[in-house]
Amino acid sequence: MDAEPADGLWSWCFAAELEVTAVCAAVAEVLRRPVATLGALVDDAVLCDVWHTSGDFPTELECFLAPSDVPESAVASAVAVRLGTDVLFADDTLNPTRYVRAGADGTLRPVHVDETETDDGTERRHARPCTGSDPACALAPGCSRSSWKPERPAAA
Repeated sequence: MDAEPADGLWSWCFAAELEVTAVCAAVAEVLRRPVATLGALVDDAVLCDVWHTSGDFPTELECFLAPSDVPESAVASAVAVRLGTDVLFADDTLNPTRYVRAGADGTLRPVHVDETETDDGTERRHARPCTGSDPACALAPGCSRSSWKPERPAAA
């Protein structure tokens, strides 16, 4: 039988301007498998493209052939801790402003982010907790049905 079908795609952004080598090394450490940049020929490697844009999350990462046997959230959390910076990754809703933020301490929380398209890519600013009452929650259904439940503010 032929090789197994290709695994997934991870699209993340980081709350710091990071070197390509640092990002790839952190992903490789967490996955315990080779990571290579696009165009490199490395067997069984996760292929990564890293570039910079503007905004509060200026380093972008796309991992091609991301493994399906480990949860993306666990990998993003561990990479955030290793690099000491927050990481945004897509959540399980269709809301285009909603992400999960893996904090530099490893915590995972749903957030909304303001996005602007630029010549260099998507600029993301103003990450804030998804509370269920944020106006961004009304843009598309799903915040309350997500496995990443909105955080209710503490009573005053």
